[in-house]
Amino acid sequence: MKKIAIIATTMFLSFMASACGSANGGNRTAQSAEGEEAETPKVYFVKEITSANLVRIYEALGREAKGRVAVKLSTGEPGGHNFLQPALIKELVQKVNGTIVECNTAYGGGRDQTEKHLKAAADHGFTAIAPVDIMDAEGEVALPVAGGRHLKEDFVGSHYPDYDFTVVLSHFKGHAMGGFGGAVKNISIGIASSAGKAWIHSAGRTKDANDTWSNLPPQNDFLESMAEAAKAVADHCGDSILYISVANNLSVDCDCDAHPEAPQMGDIGILASLDPVALDQACVDLVYASEDPGKVHLIERMESRNGVHTLEYGESIGLGSRKYELVELK
Repeated sequence: MKKIAIIATTMFLSFMASACGSANGGNRTAQSAEGEEAETPKVYFVKEITSANLVRIYEALGREAKGRVAVKLSTGEPGGHNFLQPALIKELVQKVNGTIVECNTAYGGGRDQTEKHLKAAADHGFTAIAPVDIMDAEGEVALPVAGGRHLKEDFVGSHYPDYDFTVVLSHFKGHAMGGFGGAVKNISIGIASSAGKAWIHSAGRTKDANDTWSNLPPQNDFLESMAEAAKAVADHCGDSILYISVANNLSVDCDCDAHPEAPQMGDIGILASLDPVALDQACVDLVYASEDPGKVHLIERMESRNGVHTLEYGESIGLGSRKYELVELK
């Protein structure tokens, strides 16, 4: 590996700390949910978005994906085009001998049923690079949520426990409901079954998608439910999980949108961590720190949905740390 340069997050714009609770870099310790000091998690960063750099940043994490490996990504709603492209991710997915995993959506569209979802995955080129498993094709299983305010269980695709290791490969971008989508959303909403998605969106009120969208909970309850569901997955995996996010095609809209707005700012790069909260916080911070004037659109989307609250609450329940050390791969 080439020389690694460490960039403390305090190098970022000073207003960022007050605007979004930016992480404090350097070698400071982070506080766990129990108040104990823990080592500050590292977030690795490389600006150039290439297949080779995806592999480099995976290797930098120092945690080998072993056994039956699930690669969790978004296959993208038909009509959309901002999802991570198979040509970009192929080398990494095949290096870990991964199976691309998804669950059906909880809204009408091109991925709400297994047959349609597999067709979308094929049409978008994913089945050409790896096996694709729609994990809730045969139902769901419940994972316990420890210390949840809204959820006691997280309902995930029934195939998920069959995997030994999870590579969370996320496209960081905006999101119409969550403000932004990254690692936390990918392991909460993304790994949840179709009914489990309704459970999270309703903050534990219902698993009936038809009853969800007309009676949504307060925004912060939804955001907190995402963090709780993410913690259920992280607790289930233990050390058998890692997180990589690609911050490109930075639309204000998610890959679940069939007609996303065009990105208004330039790409940022690839980031990776063993801590999902630290990773998402670093992605958010880099948007704020960008010199691209088009960032105002994504910032407005994140702030108008109070998106950072997902990370604030996630930190409070022990999902991860908003403090981190940014390590740039040169």
